[in-house]
Amino acid sequence: MNNLGFEFTVNKESLTVNITREFNAALELVWDAWTKPEILDQWWAPKPWVSKTKYMNFVVEGKRFYAMVSPDGQERWSIQKYTSISPRTNFKMFNTFADKDENPELPGSNWDLNFSEQNGITKVSIIIKNESLTRMEKMIEMGFKQGFSACLDQLEEILSN
Repeated sequence: MNNLGFEFTVNKESLTVNITREFNAALELVWDAWTKPEILDQWWAPKPWVSKTKYMNFVVEGKRFYAMVSPDGQERWSIQKYTSISPRTNFKMFNTFADKDENPELPGSNWDLNFSEQNGITKVSIIIKNESLTRMEKMIEMGFKQGFSACLDQLEEILSN
């Protein structure tokens, strides 16, 4: 690993997960990696899984409908609905698992992503507020920290190429 910052904290009382990650890349590149499906699909699933976006409309009230696909073809669908967008500084989304027909599995979580750049290092700060303790515990049990950390490592690799 390098000396770029990475923090991951869980607060069960407030039902939040806080993640901060620095990337040695320009803000615009990092923003694009989070907001363009052709780049998102390269890093959003921990290997050997892959991310497959069915469609994505990155506008307020738009959404991304995608699956994480296992090596044997199992699909785990999710919906990300964009609730607020401030270009290159912040976007918010509601995230929930779904079935292949886009029926949401509630409860979900609200993501608040902030982007900032200083001296060529872009910091992404994420606050994930879960709608229930049960959902949060399920997310953690499913290995969210390890999986999402692996995804962020994959993003770092893409940004360095």
